[in-house]
Amino acid sequence: MVLNYIWIAFFLIAFVIAVVRLIFFGDVEVFPNIMNSTFETAKQGFEISLGLTGVLSLWMGVMKIGEKGGVVNVLARFLSPLFTRLFPDIPKNHPVYGNIFMNIAANMLGLDNAATPLGLKAMEGMQELNAKKDTATNPMIMFLVLNTSGLTLIPVSIMTYRFQCGAAQPTDIFVPILIATFIATIAGIIITALYQHINLLNRTILLTLGGAIALIAALIGVFMQMEPEQMNAISGTAANVLLFSVIITFIVAGMRKRINVYDAFIEGAKEGFSTAVRIIPYLIAILVAIGVFRASGAMDWLIGGIRWCVEVTGVNADWVGALPTAIMKPLSGSGARGMMVDAMNTYGADSFIGRLSCIFQGSTDTTFYILAVYFGSIGVSRTRHAVACGLLADLAGVVAAIGVCYLFFG
Repeated sequence: MVLNYIWIAFFLIAFVIAVVRLIFFGDVEVFPNIMNSTFETAKQGFEISLGLTGVLSLWMGVMKIGEKGGVVNVLARFLSPLFTRLFPDIPKNHPVYGNIFMNIAANMLGLDNAATPLGLKAMEGMQELNAKKDTATNPMIMFLVLNTSGLTLIPVSIMTYRFQCGAAQPTDIFVPILIATFIATIAGIIITALYQHINLLNRTILLTLGGAIALIAALIGVFMQMEPEQMNAISGTAANVLLFSVIITFIVAGMRKRINVYDAFIEGAKEGFSTAVRIIPYLIAILVAIGVFRASGAMDWLIGGIRWCVEVTGVNADWVGALPTAIMKPLSGSGARGMMVDAMNTYGADSFIGRLSCIFQGSTDTTFYILAVYFGSIGVSRTRHAVACGLLADLAGVVAAIGVCYLFFG
């Protein structure tokens, strides 16, 4: 229901601002720009879905092999002590735990192409347990918030963009991004747990979070000793070796179970194709609304209003210049990426605004895109508190990014 109101608001606000620009400022281009954006974003939504078809078919096929080979069940049993506390409505040792873990691991490694189909597979598993098929369950919402908080250990793509924009030290945002995205993830878990009355103060969860903090601290220590080129090479190689190792592990497990691995892959690939087709309307709906909002100038007016409010209070407004990236990130990953590159080109890659825009880009994920694709793939229309929790996690990431950037570069 919340997503419905937000979608309507995008169009109504865009129309009002476009009318004001036409009547009071004589901007005769605003309405043609809005209509052009509807066609362009609709086309973009279809092309994204088309691009996802092959990837979804591949990974759904691989996951079907892992499922029939028993790997997913092994992962589920291993993770059950932790996940039964974060997802108390899912039965203990249920295979969906394995799918959830695979998705989270792929996201942490920055493997977006693998994370999306793995996430869709997890959503399908949770939908099988859902008594009200049009309504999001608590586990679905917790899972989506873990995705929208965007925990990524190694932001290789952002460091690459910084190198291309002439940064003296492209990796100097590595630690700040890691801190900001970790804070966003922890905040998302806590916020969602409060909504769902989940007790986080138990030994298993506290030990897991403590272990995660220790692991991240160790990774920071290791990577900070490396040269930028070495860091990018090792992180990229490690991620891809791990990913291909997963495929081989699933195939070997299928062979041990004496299943027809090829037929299992084809069965899963067919599911991936049908899933890609199902998400097209949902993806186009959200992308067109975002495109209209941007083309009307509403985004520019929003940023200008925030800058004026901050300056009136006398607070340092240096961070406002990077805010377009933060505001765009929940709406569009490619849009936020463009805002980040534009900030580095305008203010300099090593400027405060340039660095902060990169930290914004890496601290959270595309909330509305994830909600549209994941809920759309299983036909859920009533999202309950998913939008609120996702956006609050995003807000925590934004605040953390600003604080961390002042700490490191202020």
